[in-house]
This record gives sequence, C-alpha cells and structure tokens, in this order.
Amino acid sequence: MSVALAYIGVIIIWSTTPLTIKWSGGDAGFLFGVTARMLIGLLFSSLLVMLISQRRIPWDALARKTYLVAGIAIYGAMLSVYWGSQYISSGFISVIFGLNPIVTGIMAALWLNERSLTPVKILGVILGFVGLSVIFSQAVDVGNHAVIGIAAVCLSVLLHSWSSVWFKKLDIKLSALEITHGGLMVSVPLYLLTWFVLQGSWPENFSQRGLGSIVYLGIFGSVIGFMLFFYILKHIDVSRVSLITLITPVVALFLGYAFNNEVLNVNVWTGTLLILLGMSFYQWSDKLLTGR
Repeated sequence: MSVALAYIGVIIIWSTTPLTIKWSGGDAGFLFGVTARMLIGLLFSSLLVMLISQRRIPWDALARKTYLVAGIAIYGAMLSVYWGSQYISSGFISVIFGLNPIVTGIMAALWLNERSLTPVKILGVILGFVGLSVIFSQAVDVGNHAVIGIAAVCLSVLLHSWSSVWFKKLDIKLSALEITHGGLMVSVPLYLLTWFVLQGSWPENFSQRGLGSIVYLGIFGSVIGFMLFFYILKHIDVSRVSLITLITPVVALFLGYAFNNEVLNVNVWTGTLLILLGMSFYQWSDKLLTGR
C-alpha cells in the first residue's frame, strides 16, 4: 500500500469520526450508536483476522492481559466520548483529542521515567491546557451540559493515553489488528450489557445518515483507521506522523461548521490555535533547538 494514501486515509477517518459520532447517536441514542459500532467492528475485525492472519490470534497470558487493557480502554474511552458528544460540537471533540500526544507524554514521563519534559515541551503543555481552558470558558457560556460534555471527552483522552503508555511499558509485540480484535472481544459484551440495562430497546426513529454513520465508524473508525495508523508509523518518522494530530482538528472544525451548522467563534479559534501551538512546541521543540 502507498504510504501517502494511508496517510491521507488516516487524516480523512480521524477528521470525520467526531461528526459521524454525533450523527450515529443523534437518532438512535448514544448507547445504541456506540454498541452497534463496536459490534460491527468486531465482526469486521474477525473477518480480517481470518483473511489476513489465517490463524487464531495469540492467547497466552500476556496477550490476554493486553486484550483486557485494550478492551477496558475502548469501553471507557468510547463510552465517555459518545456520552459527551450529546452536549458539545464535533469540532470540540476533535480539538480536545488533539491533546492526546501531550497527555501521553506526561504519563510516559511519570510512569516510564522518560526524560521527555524539557522546558520548551513544558511550555507546549502549558499552552495546550490554556487552550483547553479557553474552550472550557466557551462551554460555560453555552451551559453546564457543555462543560460536562468536555469533561467526558477529557476522560476519554486520559483513558486512551493510559492504554498507550501501558502498551509501551510492556513492549507489546502483537499486531494492530490483533490488539484491535482482542480489545473488541472484551469491550463488545460490556457494551451490549450496558445498552441492555440502560436502554434495551430498538430505536424507533433511525435515519439513513445515522445508520450510515454507524457502519462507517464500525468499519473505518474502529478497525481500518487503527490499522492504517500503525502502518504509516512503521514506514515514516514520528514527527511526520504527529502532523496528523495538527491537521485533523482544523478539518473537523470546518466539517462540523459545513455539515452540522456548528458555531465557530473567537473563543473556539483561540483555544484551538493555542492547543495546536502547544502541540507544535511539544512535538518539534527538540528538533528546532538542535537543528536536526
């Protein structure tokens, strides 16, 4: 596969995911939307395992532990972001998720003792969280529900970063497909149980847009996007991969504005620019200072 096409594919999938999350939960309810998405993702990943691996996924003690952590992260992170999507715009979701590299870096420094928090990177962290504060101030103007929605997405970022650092600590050798499939095997029963207990009924009003969004997220958002990301990570340097997290929030903001009538005001742009500036400092400060 062309690395350039895979790169573009990740940008498209990550940019459209927040908007389709809102669409998938709009008619049927967020619980049905996320549960149906993950069930489709599990079925699709099972098909890929049979076609690509042509063998059973590893099932030793470390593999089972990996699937458990991945499954808990998928369950907690996605449930949080779907719940929060009821109250905030898709653009907010994407911008907040842009903080993921910074949060992961902080956790790696604390948990893995990585010497990654240089003074310039700390400046990047500060800028990123100042930007998040600006977006929070905008949410306060909108209402308390928006603040709760942003807090839920922040929780999702924390869970996602925690799982990434955990995998790095154990130096997991499993493929992206195996981790994804194993994680879905753990999380899907949890989603089904949650949906059955809290909702338990088939949605009465279900639009084609909502159904299409669920199918799209189940196949592309849950499986293909993850596989493409790991593919490009193996073929190009990390600094160019990290550009994706700078591009997708801006694209997602415009998509939300164009297709979902989401508001773009001064606070939104100021917070977004501060977060992107902070991420730039965090990602490339060492290269700028050393000239390498």
